Amino acid sequence: MSGEVINEPACTASSLTNYLWKDKPDPMKWADCVHCGMCLESCPTYEITGQEQHSPRGRVHLIKSVAEGKLEVNEQLIEPVFDCLDCRACTTACPADVDVGGLIEEARGQIRQAMPLTGVKGTVNEFFLKGLFPYQRRLESVGSLLKFYQKSGMQKAVRKTGLMSVMPKHLAEMEAVMPDIKKPVQKKYKKQTTIPAKNEAKANVAFLTGCVMDVMFSDINDATIQVLTRNGNNVTIPKKQTCCGALHVHAGDRDTGRKLAKQNIEAFENEETIVVNAAGCGCMLQEYPELFREEETEWYDRAKAFSRKVQDISKYLYDTGYEKPKASLHTTITYHDACHLAHGQGVRKEPRDLLLNIPGVEMVHMPNADRCCGSAGIYNMTNPEMAGEILKSKMESVPEDAELISMGNPGCMLQMAMGVKKYGRSQKVVHTVQLLQWAYEKEDEEKGYRS
Repeated sequence: MSGEVINEPACTASSLTNYLWKDKPDPMKWADCVHCGMCLESCPTYEITGQEQHSPRGRVHLIKSVAEGKLEVNEQLIEPVFDCLDCRACTTACPADVDVGGLIEEARGQIRQAMPLTGVKGTVNEFFLKGLFPYQRRLESVGSLLKFYQKSGMQKAVRKTGLMSVMPKHLAEMEAVMPDIKKPVQKKYKKQTTIPAKNEAKANVAFLTGCVMDVMFSDINDATIQVLTRNGNNVTIPKKQTCCGALHVHAGDRDTGRKLAKQNIEAFENEETIVVNAAGCGCMLQEYPELFREEETEWYDRAKAFSRKVQDISKYLYDTGYEKPKASLHTTITYHDACHLAHGQGVRKEPRDLLLNIPGVEMVHMPNADRCCGSAGIYNMTNPEMAGEILKSKMESVPEDAELISMGNPGCMLQMAMGVKKYGRSQKVVHTVQLLQWAYEKEDEEKGYRS
C-alpha cells in the first residue's frame, strides 16, 4: 500500500490532486471513516486473504491517499479496487455508514479512464458491455441461439463428448446449470402496452424486464407479471427501456452507464412506480443520481425523481398488501439475502414475509444469510478463484434439510446453483416471486380453473 509520494497539498472537497478525470471519488464518502475495523469481519475478500489492502478500510485508505497526492492512479490500485465484490456488507457493518461501494465504483471509473482495457480483455469488454447488453434485439438473438443449443440435442452432445472440458472451468460450471431458455416477456407481450389487472385495478406499475434477466430468466419475469396483475396492478412494460447499466458501472465504464440511465429515465419518466425483480438492477436504478452528481443538473434532478419510484417486487407487494395464497406447497425453504437487496436496498423482512405467508412452507434459518455468494455481477467470471472460495464458504452455511434456496437476484441464482451442483447438494434454487406464483397456481388448480 505504498507508492511514490507526491509533494502536493492534501485534498479538499474541491481539489482532488491525483484524480484527473470526471466522476472523481466523493470526499464526503470517506470523511467519516475512522479506520475502526468494524467492517473487517463483514468483508469476504479480507476474510480469505487477511490482507489490509483487501479490506474495506484499506481500500478507502488507498482511494483517499490518491486524492491526497500520496499515491498515483496506477497498476497498484487495480487489484485492491477491482477485487472488491462491491457487496456493500461493509456499509451495513459501519457505524458511520461509509459508502465504500460508491467509492469503489468511482475509483474504478478513474482507473479505466487512466488505463483503458486493451488486447483481448478490451475486445471482450467492448463486445459484451457496449455491443450486446444495451441492445435487446441482439440479446434476444443470443437467447434464440442458446435455446436452439438446448433443444436441438447439441447441448447433450457437447456434454457427452466432453467438449466442455476445453472451456475455462468456471464457464463450464456455469453452462452446467444454465436455465432452460424460454420466450422473453418483451416478445410475449409485444402487442400489449399494458397488461391489465386480473381483478379490480388498484394501481399502475411499470416493470423493468432487464437485459440478461429477460433472456435467461424470462419465466421469473413472467411470474412477476402474473403476481402483479393478480394483486390488482396494471403492468406497463415500456418498450424503450434498456439495460440498467449496473455491469458497466461496476466495470468502471460510467459514461455508458450514464447513457443507459438517461434512456431508462426517459422510458419510465411518466410512470408512478417502477417494479424490479433483480436486486442488482434495482440497486443501480436507485443509485442513478450518483452518475450525475458532478454535472448536468437537469439530469441529476430527473435521476433523483426516477430513483424514488423504484421498488423491489417483494417490498412493493409487502407495502401495498398482497393476496395471501391459500394453497399449501409443503416444502422447506431457506433464504439467501442478495447483497444488493439486503445491503444495497435494505430489503430483508419483505421477501421472508412473502415466503412465511405461503401455507405449508417451513423456513429453515441460514447462518450468514446476507454473506455474499461470490456472483457480484460478473465477478465470478472476472475473478473466478476468489468467487469460488467465497461460494464454498457460502455453501457451508446452506442448511442440509432445506429443499429450496430462495433469493431475489438472477446472478445469485446461477452462482448458488453452481454451488449446489459442485458440492453435491440436492436443493433447488428459486426466485422468491416464483414460489408465490406457484402457490397461486396451485390454489387456482384446486378451485378448478387456471389464473
